[in-house]
Amino acid sequence: MSTNQHMEDVINDQMKKIDDKYSEASYWQRLKNMQAGLKCARDTKEYKEAMIEMQRLSAPAVAVFLPMFLIGILMLLSAAAVTDDRVIETQIMEVEEVKQLEEIKELEKPPEETTDVTVDVQVDAPNVSETKPTDTVMSPQPQTFDAVQIVKSPVILKNIYGSTRNTGTRGSALVKFGGDKQTEACVMRALRWLKKNQKADGSWPKQTIAMTGLSILTFLAHGEKPGDSAEFGTTVQKALEYLISQATPEGRFKGADPHEYALPIATYAICEAYGMTMNPNVKEVAEKSLATIIKGQNASGGFNYNLKPCERDDTSYMGWCAQALKAGKMAQLHVAGLEKATKQAIQGFKKNAGPSGGFGYIGGAAGNAGMTSVGTLCMQLLGAADQKEVRASLDAMDAWAPSMEEKSATTAGGSLQYYYYYATQCRFHAGGKRWSEWNTMMKKVYVPAQKIIPAASSGYVDHKGVAQEIGSWENKDHHGDRPVMDTCLAALQLMVYYRYLPTTSAAAIKVEEEIQVSTTDKEDIKVDAGNL
Repeated sequence: MSTNQHMEDVINDQMKKIDDKYSEASYWQRLKNMQAGLKCARDTKEYKEAMIEMQRLSAPAVAVFLPMFLIGILMLLSAAAVTDDRVIETQIMEVEEVKQLEEIKELEKPPEETTDVTVDVQVDAPNVSETKPTDTVMSPQPQTFDAVQIVKSPVILKNIYGSTRNTGTRGSALVKFGGDKQTEACVMRALRWLKKNQKADGSWPKQTIAMTGLSILTFLAHGEKPGDSAEFGTTVQKALEYLISQATPEGRFKGADPHEYALPIATYAICEAYGMTMNPNVKEVAEKSLATIIKGQNASGGFNYNLKPCERDDTSYMGWCAQALKAGKMAQLHVAGLEKATKQAIQGFKKNAGPSGGFGYIGGAAGNAGMTSVGTLCMQLLGAADQKEVRASLDAMDAWAPSMEEKSATTAGGSLQYYYYYATQCRFHAGGKRWSEWNTMMKKVYVPAQKIIPAASSGYVDHKGVAQEIGSWENKDHHGDRPVMDTCLAALQLMVYYRYLPTTSAAAIKVEEEIQVSTTDKEDIKVDAGNL
């Protein structure tokens, strides 16, 4: 080898060493060298250099892999957090086509089940009784009564009032339960007659509190309420304003009859009005008057004149009190003792039940057999329709027949319309053949018995400026404030088809369950309350 070649090799070798010393090995090469060094003995230079190298190489590894690891964790958490979308079941109610009266057919099928709340009265002469103020917590005095026109009821009472009393469902119920265009025409004439005969102060004669209460119930039964009914809304508002103006701080009403039948009748109307309007002024009066009824209940569960607790249980008077309690409960008014009083009332009626069926006036053994319908309906409304007293009484009423006369060969007493107001509802709730037969007879008697004043001479013009017929009824009962009371009782019977849902229907049972859950009355009483 020449000297020049040797020198060149030496230079190249030195250059390679310098290059190896100062050049940067790749990451993977350094990793490979580190792994090789870690395999050497711990006390060797190579192992110590490998440990140092591992510390150096860990930084970029952490910088790369830690973010990737965190991203992976976030992706897993995100996937775990994704659950099935919450599905909210929504029922879209199809709008039921409004049936014109001309299209309403004759009775199709009788109701399988029925339930109704009614109003009945025996009124005497004006007087006022007062009791000590109740200790029930009441609503504060709210805004003016005109607010009722802008308070929208949230289909109150869950299909018990709201959807059974509008135009569309009214036509459907008429067909289903046996009404027709003739019965509905009678009702419209009666409502217009009541409107025309309303006094300037909003009341009706002669027993103004009781008759105004009955008239309000008649309009409400047809779904007419303030701020909602173009033809009758103002009429109902004036009537409610009148009752409110006559209410006392003690939960009674000025100018009531001597026995104060007017108190439970007016309370019934006020409670139902609150249930349909949700007006706070109405609520305040309803709470106070309900508290008075509860406070006046006898220990037996019954009631007596003037709501003065005693041992006398008057079935006729009890009928109005029971209906007021039921209306208050349906309106979900939270008055102390309401639930307890409702359950106890069942026992009060049982006390006046006869040993073989029927209800007496002030006892089961003696009294007026006409009270049978009062006791039967009230036990049905209070949830005791399956009790033996009700079954036996329905059997006893099978011989009754609708009539506008003074007396009947099958019904004791001389106040047929008063008894039949209850009886119609009893038979409706019983359903089946009992109802279909009664309904057929009732229409044949009530429709032609209405006293009709033709449109040309009625003096009544509706909200559209059209002259209309008006009509009323006058019975031959011993008791009654005719013609207002007679007209209300007959009209209410002809609205039984849509006034309430049958209490044994699924919708009504659901409402009862919801009301039971929402009650604030914690007092528990062991009574046989049927399906209440």
